Amino acid sequence: MRLFVALRPPPSIRQSLLAATGGVPHARWQDDAQLHCTLRFIGDVDRPQAEDVAAALAGLYAPAPQVRIAGVGRFAHKGRTDTLWAGLAPGDALQHLARKVEQACVRAGLPPERRAYLPHVTLARLPRSAGAAPEIDGWLAVHAGLASPAFAMPHLILYESHLGGEGASYAPVMRWPLAPPVEPPQVMPGS
Repeated sequence: MRLFVALRPPPSIRQSLLAATGGVPHARWQDDAQLHCTLRFIGDVDRPQAEDVAAALAGLYAPAPQVRIAGVGRFAHKGRTDTLWAGLAPGDALQHLARKVEQACVRAGLPPERRAYLPHVTLARLPRSAGAAPEIDGWLAVHAGLASPAFAMPHLILYESHLGGEGASYAPVMRWPLAPPVEPPQVMPGS
């Protein structure tokens, strides 16, 4: 099983993200079913390890992160863009939740994640041949101000990824509710 742990934006946010797709030749744009915010990529594991991961995640308690879409960016490898994404801010709640997910995965026997966590929603993947296309810079400039109102992602989801000729498809394996978002303290007049 090829697994990852993620959060899913609500339908209205996914629609606004889908509206920003297009305009880069040869990009494989994500569809609605693929839009998510990965907290931890697990990779290939056998069924007993997957069950250990699921059990560890089931015991996790954290508030649902309250975030907003904040701009776009790219991941590059050897000078070629391979991913276009929408950023999520503020990142503190997501960083906290990602740390808890990481701790649960390590308790379940997975090796620690070595990469720094950057909260985002992948919008497109690009083949090596398209990674230097001038349209990429144009897309980034046009969508630099991509933003949304604040929203919560109330469920932690364990996904299985199936790789195919048209890219990956994702199937939810398990889903757990997160605690309601933490409201910031209110300062009362006269106190």
